[in-house]
Amino acid sequence: MAGKRRAELGRRRFIRVAGGTVAGAAVAGGGTFTAAAAERFAPAGPDPYMGMPRSLVLSLPEMPGGTEMPVPPLPDQLAEGTLSPPSARTRIPYADEPVNPNAVEDSVPTTLPFEFKTSQFTMASDLPEAMRPWRDRPTTWANVTPDTEHTYLDAQGVIMYRPSRAEAGYNQPVTQCQFGLGCVAGYRAETDAARKALFLERAKAQAQRLIDTRVEARGAWYFPYPFDYKHDTHSGITYTAPWYSGMAQGEAISLFTQLSQLDGLTEEERTLYRAAADGAFASLLRADDATPWAVNKDASGYLWIQEYPINAPGTSDYTYNGMIFATFGLWDYYQATGNPLAEQLYDGSLTTIRDHFPRLRNARWYSYYCDTHRIPAPTYHQHHINLLRQLHWQTGSPTLANRHDILLDDFPPPAVPASAVVAFAEGTHTLYQFDTLGEAKNYGWSAAKDDTQLAAKEVTFTRATQAPVNVRRRIKGRGIYYRINAGAYAGWWVGEYFPKVFLRGEYCTAVYRPHRTATFPAHTEVTCYKFGSDGSVGSSTTVTFANNSNAPFDRRAFVNGRPMVQITAGGLTGYWVPCTDIIVDGQ
Repeated sequence: MAGKRRAELGRRRFIRVAGGTVAGAAVAGGGTFTAAAAERFAPAGPDPYMGMPRSLVLSLPEMPGGTEMPVPPLPDQLAEGTLSPPSARTRIPYADEPVNPNAVEDSVPTTLPFEFKTSQFTMASDLPEAMRPWRDRPTTWANVTPDTEHTYLDAQGVIMYRPSRAEAGYNQPVTQCQFGLGCVAGYRAETDAARKALFLERAKAQAQRLIDTRVEARGAWYFPYPFDYKHDTHSGITYTAPWYSGMAQGEAISLFTQLSQLDGLTEEERTLYRAAADGAFASLLRADDATPWAVNKDASGYLWIQEYPINAPGTSDYTYNGMIFATFGLWDYYQATGNPLAEQLYDGSLTTIRDHFPRLRNARWYSYYCDTHRIPAPTYHQHHINLLRQLHWQTGSPTLANRHDILLDDFPPPAVPASAVVAFAEGTHTLYQFDTLGEAKNYGWSAAKDDTQLAAKEVTFTRATQAPVNVRRRIKGRGIYYRINAGAYAGWWVGEYFPKVFLRGEYCTAVYRPHRTATFPAHTEVTCYKFGSDGSVGSSTTVTFANNSNAPFDRRAFVNGRPMVQITAGGLTGYWVPCTDIIVDGQ
């Protein structure tokens, strides 16, 4: 009986719907998703799974931990360049007067620096705590006192950046902002009183160092880099101390604003941090017609917050990740103050990111680091994915969510859980060996090795089987491949090809807020799936609608080797649908 029931659950159903409203559910984006009005079993035909058991195709393994894609480590702003001491003649005009909060507030400009393109992007005010900026990056207790090749804490508990352990350290504003924001996030998540106190102490130390080393100019606060830096990988330009970064300016707004919102502060401290946020915000309202500056617009009228501003107009990098990190400061500041100029700068920044996406994207490979030099960025591509997802949360924009999806398909995160396995259908498969960076670099790509094919061979399995894998990534000029890491074929790669070869399980889950809308095209058969667990067989259902029909979905993932979305309302609630068979909003 159990075998008969399992076979029945696995049987493929075929449903036709005439259209109209039949127990439908209204969804965001318009239209109605109709439940099944009638159904009939499809006649028996050839095996649709090509020799792959339904126990593998229609089930997901029970795996510990979450399925959401990992947050990539924060990039080192200086990693792809050369840091050197400043000239002996360098003088940085640090502010030497105590902070007067009232004077700082009065100095914040009341107009935009110039006109720029906008699109009426608005900011969500009701984001769950976990979706707010920087909450995904808490400093861990193990890292609350860093001591690495490039970072350490000085006597005041401030993180410093050094070229090597043998050299002196420098104040580095982005590193200090990000460490401080991580400590704020750690403070929020921590329950132990002593640990909370140290997280808060560390966050306040970073904020105080930024305040003490500020440069006041043009009615705004700027945070100088006190060393020379040659941006070797991208521009080849040397930035001479003191130089400034729009990324640091925006992240400082986030640090001061978020710190001011914590408990455990005195009113004097809270007032100081709010004033510091005002001073940093003022810097994003000053144009590039004098120095220092952090914002400008390009020849097409788009606003840019420049991570690496260069005084010669039009020669900056126009860097994507640095600008998006800076916009998080605008989100934080607007939520705290309601300042309409912050909302307009945010709108302009996101308009730029959206409209320049074709120049950011590098189809079927790593996206580009910046708009000027357009060099593929292996170390930043996953950041672009993560940042676009957060911009979708902050705005509810399906367009930004769609851009996130595109980058995710171009080059997905390569890491897979330790228990990951690939299912092979019975038959012949081709395995490959590629020239990669090896285990220490997670078998990644380098220009020197370029994923060159070293060997290939065919293997034949007389029945379906599985193999453990430790990498899933795009191979240069090819599709998605898995690296087998144990057994007779350890070290060989195999291409993803559903249903003959696929990674079992749900991976790289992206959660959307608000829910998005999928459209089932009229007169088109779409097969939807409910999965069993770890060998228990689920079911598949094929639907056809007389008219285009909409359904909401709340997540997208690679499920058993295919990008799919999960329906949340109507007759297919809980079913997964392949992205290739539907139209999603935001395109």
